[in-house]
Formats: sequence, C-alpha cells, structure tokens
Amino acid sequence: MDGGGPGAPPPRLRLASFNVNSVRQRAAHVRRFLERQRPDLLFLQETRCRAEEFPRLEFEALGYRVHAVGQPGGRNGVALLGRIPFEVVAEALPGEPEDGQARYLEVETEGGLRAGGVYLPNGNSGGAEGFAYKLRWMDRLIDLAEARLDAFLPFALLGDFNVCPTGEDLAPGALPPTDALVSPEVRARFRALLHLGLTDALRALHPHDRLYTYWDYGPAFEENRGLRIDHILLSPDLAERLSGCGVDIAPRVEPQPSDHAPVWCTLR
Repeated sequence: MDGGGPGAPPPRLRLASFNVNSVRQRAAHVRRFLERQRPDLLFLQETRCRAEEFPRLEFEALGYRVHAVGQPGGRNGVALLGRIPFEVVAEALPGEPEDGQARYLEVETEGGLRAGGVYLPNGNSGGAEGFAYKLRWMDRLIDLAEARLDAFLPFALLGDFNVCPTGEDLAPGALPPTDALVSPEVRARFRALLHLGLTDALRALHPHDRLYTYWDYGPAFEENRGLRIDHILLSPDLAERLSGCGVDIAPRVEPQPSDHAPVWCTLR
C-alpha cells in the first residue's frame, strides 16, 4: 500500500481472495501468488486446519502478518495474510452463537477500512438443513453488511460466496437448476447484498465477460466449464476508487492446484 501525508488522497490498495482447498497442501501456490501480485490483504478460505497448524512462517518470511481461524477436525477455515497493519474485529459472523463453523473473519486496517473474509456454506450437503443453514448464514451476512453501510464505514466483503449470481456466471450446463449455488433463494439474497449498496467489483469492470473462479477437477478447466463463485463486494466509497479487478488463473494451471483461482481488485 502506498503511503501519503496529511491531506493526501487515499492510498492505493490491493485486495485479494483465494479458496486454497487446504493451505498446507497449497502453501507454495499461495506464496507464488503473493510474490506475483503483492496484495495488501489476502483472505483465504477452506484452509482446512486449526489455527495453530497454519503454515505461517512461509508467509511471514515475505513480510505478511497471518491471522487464522480454524475449527476442530480441520474442516472449513479462513485466514488473512496482510502486509499492512490490521486489527481483528470478528472471528465469526454474528447472529447465531451456536454456529461453530470457521467461515468469517473481519479486520480493520490502519486507514479505517473494514474488510470481511467470507466462506459461505455450499448448501448442497446436509439435506434440507444444510440448505437452510446456507440461507440463514446469508441472512446474517446481509444484516452485518447493512450495519456496516449504515455506519458509513468503508467496507469490503471478499471470499468464496458459493453463489453464481446470474446465468453469465457459469458455463452452460455446468450446474443443474436445482443446485444450491444457483437456487432462486440464494440468488435473491446475493442481490439483496447489492441492493444495500455494495458493488460487485468484477462485474463493475467486466459486465458481460465469461470470467470464472472455480473449475472442478478433471477436464473442466481445460474445457473452461467453470463457475464464478468467488466475489469482491465494495461499499460505495470503495467502489468509487476501483481501478482494476480480475481473476488470476496462474495458480489453477500449476501442478496439484486448488479448484479455485484467486480474485483481486485494486483501489486507487
């Protein structure tokens, strides 16, 4: 992040998100992404380890501070790698105290930015209750976003939302219409986030491009049968600063990749 004195314009900031599908298996993929893109904040999802098992030394050697949130059994998991100062605001999404799944991490940076890392439930497992949990989780996320926006905080949500917002966000035939990632209830809740005033950063700059962030293992990547389920949502003041956004497919091309590719944005 570039510095600035009193009266200077807001500093340039690069934000990114990456579902790593096991950080211990993909630590080298993350390291190469950090070296190539140099994000100021990188949120990780599906780390699949407890906080004390997180391979932090490799990233600290690159100048990144690590904060990880895990759960027993090594499922789910979120983390933040930051090369700018930050303070942790929350390690869980409010609204359901009994929810022990590691799916949310929110921080505040030195400049007052609030950023939340999201690993939204898939909704296809666990039957009706699994889908109901996804909808409840999204309702809680809407409540949190509304509170942040009502407080006029510069606010960003980044992560794996497990939502294809429209038909342009998946390859033809990639999912059946009954899949939880494209269900009307899930898409309606994603639209509700946008209706609060959040901007889908990638769609703001690439309104109709077929850009995907997830490809199943097997031939899906080579055939580009992908999904756009990883998103960056920005409050109005941050959206005004948006100067770039994209998907870095390089980690998906590497050997033994995650099934996701990182998404990033730059704020001038």
